Amino acid sequence: MSGHSKWATTKHKKAGIDAKRGKLFAKLIKNIEVAARTGGGDPDGNPTLYDAIQKARKSSVPLDNIERAVKRGSGAEAGGSDWETIMYEGYGPSGVAVLIECLTDNRNRAAGEVRIAMTRNGGNMADPGSVSYLFNRKGVVIVPKESLSEDDVLLAVLDAGAEEVNDIGDSFEVISEATDLIPVRTALQTAGIEYDSADSSFLPSVQVPLDEDGARKVFKLIDALEDSDDVQNVYANFDVSDEIMEAVG
Repeated sequence: MSGHSKWATTKHKKAGIDAKRGKLFAKLIKNIEVAARTGGGDPDGNPTLYDAIQKARKSSVPLDNIERAVKRGSGAEAGGSDWETIMYEGYGPSGVAVLIECLTDNRNRAAGEVRIAMTRNGGNMADPGSVSYLFNRKGVVIVPKESLSEDDVLLAVLDAGAEEVNDIGDSFEVISEATDLIPVRTALQTAGIEYDSADSSFLPSVQVPLDEDGARKVFKLIDALEDSDDVQNVYANFDVSDEIMEAVG
């Protein structure tokens, strides 16, 4: 999983300083709104909202935007949209399996944009269930390294249900069952360890290794999908080496 994870975290960091920052902010705000609507506007009593706010703050979303999103989602302020989660499945270049998670208030628009991005970038849509079986829902916590060792992190999370700790460059990635996500990140907090994000994510059970040409094509497809305001997350089962990652920038 290391190749995909490194790529995702690097891309997330870059989004903080490039033209995609506005889109990233909008997606993080949407997450907060949905979390507040589902579990209420108090982060202390709503772990999903707590984590959505934490991720937004780590990505430098202004506090005012965060607070307004919480109010809209919880109904304390008018203007919240009726967001709906839809999953689309498909295959990209090199036979890479792609899961596309949309959060939208217009199902037809979302489907159209996903289909166009796929067909224009060497991908094709697949029937529901034909790709998702290649992925497992897991809890993923990203911990910045700073002065920490892998053993420091492992020691903090082992009893909380963590399955593995991976070194992904500037950070450690802590994997658990999705149901153990909250206990794992709580264990990190208890140990005084900072984390950047805690998400329920889809991780592939089988990976497709990519050469440089394949990696460029797959990244281009994922960028096109993520360019849609309706697309919240894209999961794909590729693996790329550090050398290829370096080559494609």
